[in-house]
Amino acid sequence: MTISVGDTLPDATLMKLGEKGPEQVELSSLTKGRKVVIFGLPGAFTGTCTTAHVPSFIRNMNALKGKGVDAVMCVSVNDPFVMGAWGSSTGANDAGIEMLGDPECTLTEAMGLRFDAPPVGLVARSKRYALMAEDGVVKVFQAEENPGVCDMSGGESMLEAI
Repeated sequence: MTISVGDTLPDATLMKLGEKGPEQVELSSLTKGRKVVIFGLPGAFTGTCTTAHVPSFIRNMNALKGKGVDAVMCVSVNDPFVMGAWGSSTGANDAGIEMLGDPECTLTEAMGLRFDAPPVGLVARSKRYALMAEDGVVKVFQAEENPGVCDMSGGESMLEAI
């Protein structure tokens, strides 16, 4: 079952690239007592993810913060090294977006957002979505029907929704 408004985010261990290398982070520690935006996408360095999804949140960081958002996080089924490099190359790191890997697809599967597209080499990937949660409870959830489209899950749409 896909996560929806009113649900509590599942607890999951994600990974980020820290100053000393890969670090595990608990989603619950990132969301407790905070208003956060999390957006998920099929993969680092892929077309729509790189040219549309991440840039839409970079463009809207100040406006989201102005609406009380404490943190913006990008989650992809990639390892922390890839997420760190992608964050550097897109400017997401400089913008303050937390680039988090879900390397075992644990969070993605727990939220009911896994998809597979073997013909294009995508297996155990995330559907494209964005959500806003307060203290771990989903208040806004927007998912795309087609992983190649970034409309409802983009930064502008999230800004309008909150």
